[in-house]
Parts: sequence; structure tokens; C-alpha cells
Amino acid sequence: MMTISRRLFGGLALAALAVSAAPVFAQEGSPHLMLTLEGGTVDIELLPDLAPKHVERVIALTEQGAYDGVVFHRVIDGFMAQTGDVQYGKSDAPNFNLARAGTGGSELPNVEAEFNAESFQRGIVGAARSQDLNSFNSQFFITYADASFLDGQYTVFGKVASGMEFVDALEKGPQSANGAVSNPDKIVDATIEYK
Repeated sequence: MMTISRRLFGGLALAALAVSAAPVFAQEGSPHLMLTLEGGTVDIELLPDLAPKHVERVIALTEQGAYDGVVFHRVIDGFMAQTGDVQYGKSDAPNFNLARAGTGGSELPNVEAEFNAESFQRGIVGAARSQDLNSFNSQFFITYADASFLDGQYTVFGKVASGMEFVDALEKGPQSANGAVSNPDKIVDATIEYK
């Protein structure tokens, strides 16, 4: 009887350890990044099968509230809308600096690229980065149209499931300023839902 109890206890301990070591997106259903904008909610299906480390980072930052209040600092009509600078782009933070928005990230280490076969088409969400391929930290962009010239150079980690009309309605920046927006819209609230 004692042997069975030890085995049972050992099995339960291993099961508990396995659950606690599971990735943050190991929940029932697929993770969705829900961005509440002033115009409405954008539902982004995250794709952990394609880019698990990128999805894990976005979930972690969302659950910390890091994306709440962050502006869309660069929006180019017909191309993409970029956001996610949790360091300088958080509109209600003391260090908010629109001139520097797009140059910062989180305090977490950068994430290595997870290039995949998903093509950048309308509504695809990609990881923004510097010239270094492995420099994704917190910023991301949503494409407005076919941007397949980005394929294999930027990591796809999500796609808009609904609410693309609210992304379309974002304030655009002039071409002369490479899309830098002087009066940017912001993410009012960001949450993760499993569907």
C-alpha cells in the first residue's frame, strides 16, 4: 500500500511540475490578443505554432499591462501600422516621448527571429525589429495590404481575426516623415483571450 501511495504521489508531483513548466499559451483554445482602440476592438489570433517565443513575449507583456496606452507611432497608408514601444510610446507614462517612440522596448531580453512560411498579406501581424534579425522585443506591426516583400525577413506571429476596419481608421503619418504620426491613436487596453 505504501508503494502505491509513493508512486501516486510521485506521479502527481511530476504532473504538477509539467503543468507549471508549460508555456504561458498552453491554455484551452488559441490565444488572441484583444486590442481595444478608441474606435473598437481588434481581435488578433496569435500563432504559437509558427512563432512560439514571439507569442510568449506578447502574452507576457500584455498580461503585465505593458501595451495599455501605447500609441501607433508609425502608420503608413497602404502598408502597415506599427505600435508596441512600451518604453517611449506609452502615452500616459512620465517618459512618453513621441519623438523617440519606435526606438524603445521592454526590459526583457530580445527574442530571436522565428521566420516561417506565412506570407505578409492584409491583416498579418509581424515582429518589428532593428537591422539585427534577432532584435524583436515588444514592437509589432499590422499590414494593410500585400507586403510579401517582407516574407522571410520579419517574423509573422499573428493575424487579425476581426476589427481590421479599426486598424484602417488609424491616423496616418505623411510619407515624407516615413509614416511618423504627430497625433497618434493608441491602444486603450490590451488583453489575452483564449478561443
